[in-house]
Amino acid sequence: MTRSKMKTKPIRRCGDGFSLALVLVFTGVLFLLLSGVLAWMTTNGNLTQRYNEYFDSVAAAEAATEKVVASMARDFQNSGVNGVDGNLANYGASIPTPAEVNDWANYQFNDPSGGPNATYVTKLTLWQYTNLNWKYTGFKGSNSTYRIISNARNTASAYGIASAVKQEIQIAAIPLFEFGVFYAPDMELSALNTDFTVPGRVHCNGTIYSMPNQVTVTFADDVTAAQQILPTKSPKDGSTWSRTLGTNIYRGEHDWNVSSLNLPLGTNNAPTNLHALIEIPPSPDAGTPLGQQRYYNKADLIILVSNTNVTSTSGAYNNFSTPVPWSNISSFVNTNVSFRNERESKTIQATQIDVAKFAANPTYNKLSSLLGQPVLILYVADLRTQTSGTESGVRLTNGIALPAAGLTVATLNPLYVLGHYNAPDTTPGSTNTGAPASLVGDAITILSGAWQDGNTSTYDTRAASNTTINAAVLAGIVPSYGTYFSGGVENFFRLLESWSSRTLTFNGSIVALFPSQSAMAPWGTTYAAPQRLFLFDPNFKNNSKLPPGTPMVCTVIRSTWNIAQPNSTQ
Repeated sequence: MTRSKMKTKPIRRCGDGFSLALVLVFTGVLFLLLSGVLAWMTTNGNLTQRYNEYFDSVAAAEAATEKVVASMARDFQNSGVNGVDGNLANYGASIPTPAEVNDWANYQFNDPSGGPNATYVTKLTLWQYTNLNWKYTGFKGSNSTYRIISNARNTASAYGIASAVKQEIQIAAIPLFEFGVFYAPDMELSALNTDFTVPGRVHCNGTIYSMPNQVTVTFADDVTAAQQILPTKSPKDGSTWSRTLGTNIYRGEHDWNVSSLNLPLGTNNAPTNLHALIEIPPSPDAGTPLGQQRYYNKADLIILVSNTNVTSTSGAYNNFSTPVPWSNISSFVNTNVSFRNERESKTIQATQIDVAKFAANPTYNKLSSLLGQPVLILYVADLRTQTSGTESGVRLTNGIALPAAGLTVATLNPLYVLGHYNAPDTTPGSTNTGAPASLVGDAITILSGAWQDGNTSTYDTRAASNTTINAAVLAGIVPSYGTYFSGGVENFFRLLESWSSRTLTFNGSIVALFPSQSAMAPWGTTYAAPQRLFLFDPNFKNNSKLPPGTPMVCTVIRSTWNIAQPNSTQ
């Protein structure tokens, strides 16, 4: 018997379709996520590129404004505000070029007021004497503010984004005597045996080396240096006497790598070049930038002493056209003075000015009438031929009281001051300092009121008396060299007496601009140190109380910097 086979149907798994659908759903979700990520990455990449292009054009716009600032700073240093304003219309054409860097070929620069290939430059304020900004807050000076704006874009970029940078700068001329201490060469402090306070604001166009020997040096106000501020001795100081670092205290800020502060001479401000300020020009130059800074050209009265005679004239203000007879100056000029300078190891053949007799009526009034204006700046030069054992000099005596309008005495010779100077008050301080006054020379030596010309012995037999000097002083130093130390700020004033237990009081401003070219003997033990009471005269913050002929140093102060709205002049 044959059995038939039973037919069966395959069992359908109902879950297969669900799995497939689930896979498809997940695949779709992943695709959407991937698409989103790719879109996000693309968008983010575009944003990053736009961001990079934006700041690339910001950097280009800044470069354009910096090029203008550099040109303005150069013109200001060389020729003052007139040099800047005279070129104001030309600065707009100053943009980065491919000749400087090849990449600039791809950039377009526009003046936001509509000019192509140009930078926007405008003067915001007139030249005026006002408060200064930024690093020089607290100073007053003559200044003007300028606005500089550049639009820039990279024409080779994907988006061609334009950016703008705005700078506002203040060009400023700062009276040199607003500084308590100003050094064009390196500045040193080291030879101290007692604590010392450096008065007023301090600036050095070189490096400040402050290594007080086991004592404390206190800087009373802000300190700036164009190079560095270091608690070591200068590498040029090869002296071998032992020193142990004491303490430097800064009451204000102390910053270095700041801009140099230069005189608008039209030439390099290297210290060796600055001696020209006190020299007689080799030919008339009163109209040149350097000539305008020379004390010889600034003078109201010029007295020149030669081997055979004394000549005196008016200054550059009337083209030196007024001769002054000997009879008008003989009462206060003495050319028959000599004394021993132990530091120089020479006899000084000096022209002596009796300040009291100069300032007395009717002498002063007669001179003013003859010259057509008061004598505020007196320039004296002793040009007599000297031997190997002698040296020229100019000495001021009886200077306790000056003409009320003030007096600047300048010379190319070493300058000596005998006794109190500009100190009519019996208790002189830092505000009651008499008339506006400055002393300018190749070097400055203080002789106390006890000095005797006839005493040629060593300094320990010459006892000094307390002496007060109230004036701004601009003079040279003998820089450290070989085995010699400069003496430092503390010995800026050269001394020749035993000042032990005596006080040298100074109210004013100390300015060292150049190496001495006449009194060049190095600092040494030719005196016993005084008690030093050095103060800055705050009267010098008042323009009406600055000494006659005060030099001005130039700087560019950055008032504002910001990314601006393209095509806006605001």
